[in-house]
Amino acid sequence: MSDTTPSHVPATCPACSPEHETAHEVLSPGGQPTVRCTDCDHVHKTTIEREPTIECDVIVSQDGESFHTRVEAPPTETIAVGEEFVVDSEMALMTVRITSLELPDGREEEARADAVSTIWTRAVDNVSVNVTVNPNDGRHEDTRSFEVLVPGDEEFAVGSTRSMADEEFTIKSIKLRDDTTGYDHEQLDFSGDSAYAKDVLRIYADDETSSAWSAW
Repeated sequence: MSDTTPSHVPATCPACSPEHETAHEVLSPGGQPTVRCTDCDHVHKTTIEREPTIECDVIVSQDGESFHTRVEAPPTETIAVGEEFVVDSEMALMTVRITSLELPDGREEEARADAVSTIWTRAVDNVSVNVTVNPNDGRHEDTRSFEVLVPGDEEFAVGSTRSMADEEFTIKSIKLRDDTTGYDHEQLDFSGDSAYAKDVLRIYADDETSSAWSAW
């Protein structure tokens, strides 16, 4: 969802254009906003016409737990699954991604803010990534899984070897989440294909840990 305060606004400048509006950069949006004229760099206070907003119910999920908060949005703004925005709640200030839009008559991938009952989201600042590894001798019956906690913008690439959480593994393929955008496929299998951790559902890899499977 978009920020309801624009970064630039038209306003008259008492220094260079008291009768005609010029472009101004918004320096401080709170109260009576402080702006800077882009023509002469004069800083002054002004009044910004803001679009009316409504409060939207938001459910935020993180590592198997969830909490409720509310955010403001213009009623006519179109929101969609996959979009990210910042929530500032009593729990935390975090970036979340929309995973589902609940309307009175069902779920939609895209809708106007005033038509949505609940916005379902998940936190993407820090995420848990599931990793499934096979022994490097190819014995699939001995496959095991674990989780790693990483920043949401950390990249994983097919063919790369990673050392994390006392594990070392070489990535064979990456399964993406349903709410991701900007990828050509749901699963990445070619060497060099990469994805951000916040987009990853599961990583499939070969185990490279030196002591792994030593008992076998």
